[in-house]
Parts: sequence; C-alpha cells; structure tokens
Amino acid sequence: MNGRVMSLTEDLVARCHREVADAGPDPDAQHLDDADYERMIDETLADNADEGPLWLFAYGSLIWKPEVDHTEEKVAVARGWHRSFCINMTRWRATKAEPGLMMGMDRGGQCKGVALRLMDGDRREQLDKLFRREMTLKPSTYKPRWLSLATSDGPLTALAFVINREGHAYAGALGEDEVVKRLATTCGHWGSAADYLYNVVKNLEDRAIHDRHLWRLQHLVAERIAARG
Repeated sequence: MNGRVMSLTEDLVARCHREVADAGPDPDAQHLDDADYERMIDETLADNADEGPLWLFAYGSLIWKPEVDHTEEKVAVARGWHRSFCINMTRWRATKAEPGLMMGMDRGGQCKGVALRLMDGDRREQLDKLFRREMTLKPSTYKPRWLSLATSDGPLTALAFVINREGHAYAGALGEDEVVKRLATTCGHWGSAADYLYNVVKNLEDRAIHDRHLWRLQHLVAERIAARG
C-alpha cells in the first residue's frame, strides 16, 4: 500500500455486519430474461469482431471476484469514465427499508483499474456469466461497452460495464455526506456496504492503484462508524 494505512479497518467493518434475510427479487421490477441476455451477447460480440484475447476491465468487485477465470492482469486506465457511487441498491448489501449505494463507472474523468485477460474458450459462455452477474433488472443500470484502455504495454480493447443513466437504479451525483452515511450504515444478506468499500480500496492499493476519491471516502466512512461507538 505504499506506506498508506487505511482508516477503514476490518474491526470497523465488522461493526456494520448484521444478519439480514434476503427478501428476494423485487416483485415490482422488470427482470431481464434469457432472450434479453442472448440479444445483449449478440450485440456485444457484433461490436467487436477481434478474435484475439478477450479482456475485461475491472474497477470494483470484479477485481477480486471476477466470476470468470483469467490468466493475466494489467493495470489499465479508462479515459472518459470515473468511479462513482451512483446506483441505488435495495438488495444484496442493503434493503428496501435502508437503501444503499453501489459503485459504477460514470461519464467524465478517468478511471484506473485492472484489465483481466480471460481464458481462451467459449466467449458466449463467459459473457453470459458476466452479464447475469452484472445486469438483472431492466432497463439495466449497467451496460456492456468496449473501451480502449491505456496500459504500460500500449493500448488494448476490453469489455467494461459502464453506467446507463437511463437505467432502473441510476441515482445520479449524490452529496458526499449522503454517500458516506449510506456506506457506513447499510447492510444486506451479502454483507455491508462498508465491507464492499473496504475490499475495493484494499484491492486497488494492493495493486498500487491509489484512487484519491475512494481513499477520502474510506476515511470518512471509518470516522462515521467509529463515532457510533
């Protein structure tokens, strides 16, 4: 971590954990079906006819839980996009009663993350796993997009999941205090929002990627949790 020590510790994260029953899929929402996934896979493959290695750009939980096997990773920069807690969440790490936030990659700025080279194999099968992991409701708040990334070895093209501002759960730009409050308090059956933030920052720092915005957020979230006693 280049000598930096996170304020948000495992002990503070543990304070946010509580047992939460999974309420199940939102009955009021429209869910993507098999035909939707098939169509999105067709469109995504048609947009990139390159038969070379398939790369995936990970900027959040895909770094440590990519869903598909990979053989290589490179630090990479996506220009024109930035990390943002801009997605409303009512399940997984939050509940309908206490909505939380999930991170996405929204327009503007730049985002340093990790390019993962996926295993050679059935691309449709790999994309199907990724799409079902990242997109469940329609209109989806995440959308697949091929991006040109900058790396120390030169440019490469990778698939990324970026924000669809017309998506079902897009929250837009929220004030810092609101973001900190939700990250410090919400929890669902998958765990707490604080745990998610901790893992994102830790995994970035482990790869010598320092996101100043996330670093500030983890410090403020740690203060908020500690203040509760």
